[in-house]
Amino acid sequence: MDIMEYSHDTLKPDWRSEFKRLEGAYAPATLRAYYTDVQKFTDYCELERLQPFPANADTVCNFITAQGVDLRPSSVRRCLCAIRKIHQLLRLPDPTADEDVNLAMRRLRRTKLGRTRQAKGITGAHLEQCLAVQPDNPWGLRNRALLSLGYDLLTRRSELVALMTDDIEFRSDGTLRAIIRRGKTDPFGMGRIGFTSRRSAQLVGEWLAWRGNDIAPLFCGIYRGRAINRSLETTKVKLIVKEAVLAAGLPPEEVAAFSSHSLRVGAAQELLRAGFDTAAIMRAGGWRSTNVLVRYLEYAEHNVWEAS
Repeated sequence: MDIMEYSHDTLKPDWRSEFKRLEGAYAPATLRAYYTDVQKFTDYCELERLQPFPANADTVCNFITAQGVDLRPSSVRRCLCAIRKIHQLLRLPDPTADEDVNLAMRRLRRTKLGRTRQAKGITGAHLEQCLAVQPDNPWGLRNRALLSLGYDLLTRRSELVALMTDDIEFRSDGTLRAIIRRGKTDPFGMGRIGFTSRRSAQLVGEWLAWRGNDIAPLFCGIYRGRAINRSLETTKVKLIVKEAVLAAGLPPEEVAAFSSHSLRVGAAQELLRAGFDTAAIMRAGGWRSTNVLVRYLEYAEHNVWEAS
């Protein structure tokens, strides 16, 4: 194999400074992922005394094989995206475009068979249980509203904590109209409109009645029983979901399968079971690609023969 050996005398490009060019063009989470994966690649190359920039196809193929021992194919694929991006930034030939790299990834996927891991969906029944076990205090008011609204709007946790009070509108029919101003697939902030159930409107109204009108974020932190004018962290949403399903009495091994993404996954699966078509579900959740949505719906326990 044509391996490009690394020498300490080789002039190494400052790839970290190149990533600064991406700031403002990509989400912070994407930048962190790029940085982490390129660091992983350069560490591998240094350990194996291979040249990372420009890397050749053989180096990348060996990297795929090495990383595939511990990582899922999807994680290795993410690394390839980062390697491709940094080579583009350095204006170097892209080694990931070589057919040998594609073949190495195919071999990895064939040797690591199994379904892609996905957060367990919170069903309508799960949600009712989670809402019922919330305490009768300010934290319970907030968490009930957050769980119900996140479910109805099929939001990602970043979208949920980014909602401002002005982003929701109480409608005459007892529901809410909300605008999600920016999301993972909407980096330029075109926004999408979502609607909620009457239950969510009621729970949000109860939360706002306690919280007051002088707080900008829809969901804020609570300190010593008082609302503070600061948005929740995304990690807090995951904690609220985990604590809710645990309090609902689900087995610990099942609780581990839930995450903040479970609201979005479960709502999509429930819409499928309710008979809504793909276009309606995509509209409700802001999906741009049917490929992504299909992965969500694949895990829905939907028996099409149930009524027969």
